[in-house]
Amino acid sequence: MTATYKKIGHSDIGIIVPLMQEFYAIDGYPMDVELASTLFSTFIDNENLGQAWLIFSNDEIVGYVILTFIFSFEYKGKIAFIDELYLKDAARGKGIGRQTVGFIKAEAKNHQLKLIYLEVEHHNSNAQQLYLSADFEIHNRKFMRYKLDNN
Repeated sequence: MTATYKKIGHSDIGIIVPLMQEFYAIDGYPMDVELASTLFSTFIDNENLGQAWLIFSNDEIVGYVILTFIFSFEYKGKIAFIDELYLKDAARGKGIGRQTVGFIKAEAKNHQLKLIYLEVEHHNSNAQQLYLSADFEIHNRKFMRYKLDNN
């Protein structure tokens, strides 16, 4: 199966948010549909934040991928984070994930990015194998976070 990609626009928010709900449901993450829609609108309006694409196979939407941008002094410029890559069940195991990672790598070169980070759930061995086979490496650092309560 061959994957194609469409950069999301405002008219796609009603399509991508339900896909996001499916993705978040896998691990039981909370999802605020209204907030997600607002965030997508902000994201689409500011290309400095990154880009997102719907993933198609045989003219059918099978998932989405979001690449967010970060500036890093350590890596000497703009880097990125694959914030989300989701494929519907029926699209998994058909090479679409591998094609999508290749697409993201090409986009990273087009944007002169220095590095791509991503997170994978510990239990998601299929995704881990996908990224390892695409020359991603297990990082020797631990991600840590501090969550701000900015309601």
